[in-house]
Amino acid sequence: MGAFVSRSRRRYTVDTHNMLYSPEAPAYFEVSHKKKRVSSSSTNGDALTPRNLSVRALVETSCPSLMQDYKPTWWLPGGHLQTAFCVVADFSKVDEILYERTLLSLPDGGTIGLDFTPRIQDQELPPETPIVVVLHGLSGGSHESYVRSILSQACASPANGGLGYRAVVVNFRGCAGVPLTSPQFYSAGHTEDIRIALSYIQKTYPRARLTGIGFSLGANVLVRYLGEEREKSRLDAGCALGCPWNLVDNSKHLEGSFFYRNVYSRAMGRNLLKLLSRHVKTLAKLPPSPLTPHIPRAFSLKNPTLKQVDGHLTIIAGGHSPPFPFPSADEYYEWARSDTHLDMVRVPLLAINAEDDPIVRRLPVEAALESKYVVLAVTPKGGHLGWFEGGTPWRRSRPPPRWIRKPVVEWIEATCEGLASRREVGDEWVEDENGFTVERERRHIGFKVHSLHETVIGTEDEAQGGLQGL
Repeated sequence: MGAFVSRSRRRYTVDTHNMLYSPEAPAYFEVSHKKKRVSSSSTNGDALTPRNLSVRALVETSCPSLMQDYKPTWWLPGGHLQTAFCVVADFSKVDEILYERTLLSLPDGGTIGLDFTPRIQDQELPPETPIVVVLHGLSGGSHESYVRSILSQACASPANGGLGYRAVVVNFRGCAGVPLTSPQFYSAGHTEDIRIALSYIQKTYPRARLTGIGFSLGANVLVRYLGEEREKSRLDAGCALGCPWNLVDNSKHLEGSFFYRNVYSRAMGRNLLKLLSRHVKTLAKLPPSPLTPHIPRAFSLKNPTLKQVDGHLTIIAGGHSPPFPFPSADEYYEWARSDTHLDMVRVPLLAINAEDDPIVRRLPVEAALESKYVVLAVTPKGGHLGWFEGGTPWRRSRPPPRWIRKPVVEWIEATCEGLASRREVGDEWVEDENGFTVERERRHIGFKVHSLHETVIGTEDEAQGGLQGL
């Protein structure tokens, strides 16, 4: 990547240290820019004259924060410190959010948890209010500080400086207190669960525009979903943060060095095992499955790396068969990579990575240039899902804010308020013989509401002792 960036710096650099890589033959969108809303009753939301913009022009005109220099917190100057701070800092007193959880039962016996904010009892929003759909990172959930950082502004009322939007965090199977009700887990490549979640969200709010935000592993799932669905995507736009892209190369990087293997790969491996350990008793009550003999083998590993855990867990239970199970972790990584899907994306996608991210080392610069709908922004600093700025080291209860919130919220508003076209939603669902609501044209995409209205406190269950993301 380094040589390519060096050759292309003059051509693609904006007037800052941030780099933008965008399509050389882009698609164009009809955009109606709107003035900043200051209150729900304001008349400043009148649309201006529509015009056609490329995805790069949409980013440049709508995300001024991305056009300015990102200056990292002075005492967190490098990628390792930014990444470590995500783990060791106390975020429990900032960006406090209350969610309302809906558990969906899936046709294969699994369960996913959708955490909505704001809660109905806190603020009832119009049904056409735009929705931010969030996919979290490895072993994460709606409690993660990087999720709350974005949603605290996107979902705040316009009177309080926010967008006044609704958000839904899709908690993967077994994550963030969601019960594991089948022997299937989740993975960086499995997209069926997000398809089902989006089907439920769009059926519930058919008039709302949807924008997807993915973090790390969730970003990988998001990009794969957008590429697989193409023009049929239920998401009108996307934003991928800290996406690992090429899992093969990143695994070689993490496993090939003593430092990265022992600091990062083992921490992520422990996180996955810790998550699995919460569900061992439940799994023991399920009928025998291909995963059954691998559970004791996984727990017999001493301080395993991520690749070792993936080799016992994810390659077996990371998705439906086919393509699961995979013969090896390397073959799973090759299948699950998302950089190969960029040329198939058919909605505006802004991807942001940090050049000093210690976990993600290979970025799909050429794929972004050859795409039509994707802008890849690369900041020189920020680590893995860090991007902290300002702050002081002696105020432990008030960690520095995340700079990334500014361009992401700008992008959310631009795509939700400015894009002229959106997917039409019709009578697309029926009930099958088992009581599942399924799509007419895709009967395997279905759900049954298991429970509603459980309150989830966003600052509880923060990940402890391991690396968030990826």
